[in-house]
This record gives sequence, C-alpha cells and structure tokens, in this order.
Amino acid sequence: MFAPWIRRFTGPFRRSIRNRLMLTMIMLAVAPIVAITGLAAENNRRSMEEEVISTTLSNMKWTGIHLGSQFAQLNNLIYTVLISPHLSDYLANAEEPGLSSQFTYQRNIIDTLTNLFYSAGNHVIGVELYLKEYNKLFTVDASSSDIASPPSVPAAYKPLFEQNRDFTITTDAGDTSRFQLIRSINRFENQEKLGGISLQIRWGMLDQTLNLLRRGSDDMVFIAGADGKILYQPSGMTPSAATLSRIAGIGEAQGYFRGEDEYVFYSTIDPVGLKLVTILPTSFINESAMKTMKFGLIIGAISVSVAILLAVLLAWRLATPIVNLARSIQGFGMMKQREQRANIRVDEIGLLEMKLDQMSHRIREHIKNEYMITLEKKSAELKALQAQINPHFLQNTLQMIGSMLFKNSPSESYGVLRSLSDMFRYIIREPDDLAPLRAELKHLSDYMQIQQQRFAARLSYSLEVDEAALSSLIPKLSLQPIVENAFFHGLEPKEGAWELKVQVTCRDGDTVICISDNGIGIEAVRLAELQRSLSREDGAWTSGERIGLGNVAGRIRMHFGSGYGVGVTSRQGQGTAVSLTIPQERKEMGA
Repeated sequence: MFAPWIRRFTGPFRRSIRNRLMLTMIMLAVAPIVAITGLAAENNRRSMEEEVISTTLSNMKWTGIHLGSQFAQLNNLIYTVLISPHLSDYLANAEEPGLSSQFTYQRNIIDTLTNLFYSAGNHVIGVELYLKEYNKLFTVDASSSDIASPPSVPAAYKPLFEQNRDFTITTDAGDTSRFQLIRSINRFENQEKLGGISLQIRWGMLDQTLNLLRRGSDDMVFIAGADGKILYQPSGMTPSAATLSRIAGIGEAQGYFRGEDEYVFYSTIDPVGLKLVTILPTSFINESAMKTMKFGLIIGAISVSVAILLAVLLAWRLATPIVNLARSIQGFGMMKQREQRANIRVDEIGLLEMKLDQMSHRIREHIKNEYMITLEKKSAELKALQAQINPHFLQNTLQMIGSMLFKNSPSESYGVLRSLSDMFRYIIREPDDLAPLRAELKHLSDYMQIQQQRFAARLSYSLEVDEAALSSLIPKLSLQPIVENAFFHGLEPKEGAWELKVQVTCRDGDTVICISDNGIGIEAVRLAELQRSLSREDGAWTSGERIGLGNVAGRIRMHFGSGYGVGVTSRQGQGTAVSLTIPQERKEMGA
C-alpha cells in the first residue's frame, strides 16, 4: 500500500548522488541544532512544570487555610447560639404548661436567631433551628421569622440523627448558588442529638478566595465533598467522572496527581473536611513553556535555515562535477546524436569527462552502424519471407474456389477471391516493416474469411477490438502466422467444434493482442522450451520457411525493446493462448 509512495519519495535520492550528498550535509548540519533546541525546549518545559506544580501546591495550602478560617467563622456564629442562655432555658422549660411561658421562651429563641442573622453579614441568607424532641423548626430570614411543627424530620437534618454526624454541608437542591451548614445540638451529659442549627449561606462568599487559584480560562477550581461530588464550582467545565472518582478515593490532606491531559491538585479544608480541587490542563504548562522558549526556537530556526543553505551550497559544488561526468556516461546507450560539450575543467574529473565524452561519441557511431546493418539484414529476410505463402493453404484455397464456382453464388466466390487478392497485395506491395494494427487486423480478417468458408460447419471465430489500439504500430505479418499455427498445431488435430478468439485491449499505455483457441494444447515440456526460447534476447529469427513465433518475438523486441514481445500459455487438451505486447503509441528503439 505504501510502496509507491516510498519509491516516489526515495527515487530522487537513489538516482542522484547530488541529492544524496545534499541530504547528508543537511542532516549533519541540522540534526545537532534540532537536537540541542529540542533538549533545551524539553528542559525548559520540565522546569516550567516543576515551577507550576510547586506554586500551585503552595497556593492550594494557603487558600485551604483561608477557606478553613472562613468556615471556622461560620461555626463560631453557630456556637453563639449553642451557648446562648435562651436556648438552655427553652430546652429546660419547653414542656411547662403555661402558654405565656412557652411564648416567651420561643420569642427569645427567635430573637437570638435574628441577632445571629443580622450580625452574620450579607452572605448568610437564612438561619434555622430544629429541635427533634419538641418537633419545632425556627426559621429566620430577611423577610420573615417563623415557628413550625414539621410532620417529620426535615431532610437536611436527617444525617445528624441517622449517621450520628456533628455537622453537614450540603448544596441547596433548589438553588445551587447556596449551601447549608448544619451543626448538631447535643445534650451535654450523654451527647444525645437533640436537633441542629443551620445557616443558609451563599457560595459566592468564597469566590474571592477561590479566584486566587485561577491560572487561566481552561482551568477548573471547585469544592467537593468527601465522596468526591462537586458542591460548588464557580466556572469552567465539569471534570470527568474518572477524575471525580479518583478524587473521592484520596485520603491525603494535600497533594496532586497527573491525569491523561491534566494535573489535579487537592487539599483538605479544615475543620469541615471538604476538598479543595484545582485542575490545570497539560496545555497550560506547555503554552507557558512555549512563551518562555519562543526566543530560543527563533534562534534555532534561524540556525537551521543557515545550516541548510550552507549544506546545499557545499553539496552542490562538490557534486556538480560528478553529475556532469554521469551525464557524459549516460550518452553511451543513446542513439540520438548530440553535440560534444566543451569542457572547462582542468582537474582529474575534467579529464575523465572529456575522454568519456569522446568515447561515447565513438561508441554511439558504432552502435548506430551495427543497428542499421542488422535492420537491413532482417528487413531483407522478411521481404524474402513475404514473397512466400504456404503452398498447402494456397492449394486448398484454390480448390475451394473452384468448388464454389459450381455450388455457390458468384458473389460468394468473388468475396473469397477478393480476400485472397488483398492478402497478396498486403504481403507484397507494402514496403514498410511496421504497419498500423488496423491494417494487420484487416489482413487477418481476409485470412479468416477464407478459413471460415472452408470450415464453416465447425469453426467459430470472434474478434473484440478496443478502438483506441487501432493506430498502434506492429511488425507486418505478426498475427496471421500465429493464427495459422493455431490451425495447424492446435485445431486440425482436434475432433469436434473449433473456437478461435482474438482480443485487442489497451493496458497501462500498451496494446495487448491475445489469440486463443480450444485446440489440443501443448505438452508441458514443449511449452517450457518454447517459453524459454521466446524470452531469450537472441532468439531464433526464422523458423524454416515460415514466419514463426520466434520471428514475431524477435522483430517486436528489435523495434520496441526488451519490454515487449510474445508470451504463450497452454493447457494440454484445453487450448493455447498467445499474447503479443506492443506500445500503444509509436515508440521504436532509437526514436
């Protein structure tokens, strides 16, 4: 899957020593600078990480102490009620039968709670006192004061009795911007829970303190209960469930841990036991480090650019004479004539370049002469073969025409004569060795018209042609001899119906012609020998008095190169397929 991309990337370096030298020089110059810059950046990031962790832990400690003092002040407000003589009098005399006495004691409790409410500050928005034994709930806020007898223990006070707790802090379910701080009322003798005192407080009283921990817009600061649930978070995104679960399982007073993409700092708020949590994203530390090392990266980038420029210039000067020498050597295998270059170098490479250029001109002339001699020789042999035609085929055709004159209509007899005439004209009168595939297929159609007339009862012939391939050039008399071989060696020895199929397709810039039959096939040993013969560069040019497969393969290679030729596949008893591969466009060797 990735092989074409790898070859495309590495191709320029495999083919050019100049590119390899430039790449090597760039790597030698750039690698140390990149390594040093990277190490400096990493060391700077680690220093920034240590500084952020140390600073945040210190801030968490002092912020936790300050929050603890704020909760302690709220506790002290509650203690003023607990030590109030009015509460003691009410607990001692609440069951007196006199209504006036009960009213007095209750009025004293309301006055005590009212004094607490107005002295507590703007953040306290309500005060409650609940006594379970007497089923009384005293409530004081900015708009009213009230005494009620609830049907059951209010939900906020149940943890005092059911879990035997001395205080609780819960966020108001109806308004998350406030919370309740509840302290139990205990009997002095046996610490029996008699009820509780509750302060309804705005979380906003803690915002100024929590803002001391904010480091950016992406961090998270919140207060959580002992179970890890968030009680108050001024702003920011909600932490993940995995982070909250890990916070709930932490028992230490202060510390931090690193998550997947974040740093989580925590501290316990005394005396209420809540957890103060700050979450900083990893990107905060990386961005802070980048700001610090920005100057170093700029210097590193400038150094890398200068190193690349110097490496390219040096490699270019060192490799240019070698490249020129290689270009001189490339002319050895070329048939095109080119002017001899003037050499201005006087060193050893200049001497080699001059001598190799002179040698390439001499070798090129020799190759050209040999090529022309060989081409003339092969053309002469082909013309001699063109003058011949299979006597057996000609005799059978003439006998068939004579028989048709008596049995068939004149037009049918004339069609066969016309096909035979066109065959002779194509063989004898066309002077070039290469012909368009369209003309070669016409010659094959003339031959097959005669054969179909001879074997009409048992021969089935089909031709499939891609129109884009008709202009391809092919050596003359390449197809008809192969079809003739198919009749002689494959179909005539076979009993029953004969099938012959010719397919012409275009594939990856080449034209592929496949001639297949359902004849007797070729034995495995003979097939292997034939395939080896066709693959040899010096394969046989002629085969007896006929234009054989070796002749066709040799002429295709001579004109188009070793990448083209003839291939044979066969299965004994099932048939044979011969494929010819030629260029779709004109691409002769030396052109």
